[in-house]
Amino acid sequence: MKNIGVIYGGYSSEIVVSRKSAEGIRSFIDPSRYNVFSVLITDKKWVVIYEDQELPIDKNDFTFVLNGERIHFDCLYITIHGTPGEDGLLQGYLKMLGIPHTTADVLPAALTFNKFTCNTYLKGFGVAVADSILLRKGREYNVDDIKERIGIPCFVKPNAGGSSFGISKVKTPEELIPAIDKAFEESDEALVEGLMQGTEVTCGIYKTKEKELIMPLTEVISKNEFFDFEAKYNAEKAIEITPARISDELTEKIQKITSLIYDILNCKGIVRVDYIITDQKIFMLEVNTTPGMTPTSFIPQQVEALGMTMQEVMTDIIEDSIERGG
Repeated sequence: MKNIGVIYGGYSSEIVVSRKSAEGIRSFIDPSRYNVFSVLITDKKWVVIYEDQELPIDKNDFTFVLNGERIHFDCLYITIHGTPGEDGLLQGYLKMLGIPHTTADVLPAALTFNKFTCNTYLKGFGVAVADSILLRKGREYNVDDIKERIGIPCFVKPNAGGSSFGISKVKTPEELIPAIDKAFEESDEALVEGLMQGTEVTCGIYKTKEKELIMPLTEVISKNEFFDFEAKYNAEKAIEITPARISDELTEKIQKITSLIYDILNCKGIVRVDYIITDQKIFMLEVNTTPGMTPTSFIPQQVEALGMTMQEVMTDIIEDSIERGG
């Protein structure tokens, strides 16, 4: 049987989400086809969690020793949200070792992790995105300029990061500086983005050499001020409807844009793209190359709505990654 490592953890606040995603992925992978190992990567240790043991990873070749036998991985499923698993660092290291992995390669991962760069890049291909300003920690910025260019209310968020850590909805000018400071706690860059009101939807997709699978859309209605961390991970704080209650025409249009974005960025594995629809116009919010994978996350919901199982999807992704090679 092939050895599959599910890599979780990371160096950011998102480690708690990553752990939940790893549990979900482990439950989705077919145990009759694969030996599955949990691999924890933090800034302090790289270990395989096996029963009640922590077995060190040899960083020279990403192997570990179990009962006197050196174990090599046939494929690694990366489910680190944040650095180093979502920003291309881990992908580059694994590419150098020639070990297949399930997510986007170095450039797409690095590009999508930087929201401002990704949105600006996709804008060049005709994808509509919100107006935004990029701020860098330690550099001066002008509050009046932000108010004039973006307007208030607006959103302030870390430029690199996810799970809505460090994000604020700014409703008055006085809230702007504290919101920027909060974003800088999570990232060296902050994004000030124009506020758009409308229907929020998200669309999952993956492509293998054999097929393309674009998933039904999920409509997201947050009971909080916006779809923040609490709303994302507390079922009582958000309503998620799959398929989304929008027209077939809009659904098809968003699915086509999602497929186009996947190809423009040269993605791999499962990707989720978030949108907001305002007055029938579609704006892309964010591209997620390592989306949450708990049993109640968007992707499992969409897969179920398609009439497929997550086990089928995982097998597709793993086998395609192995076939493509390291």
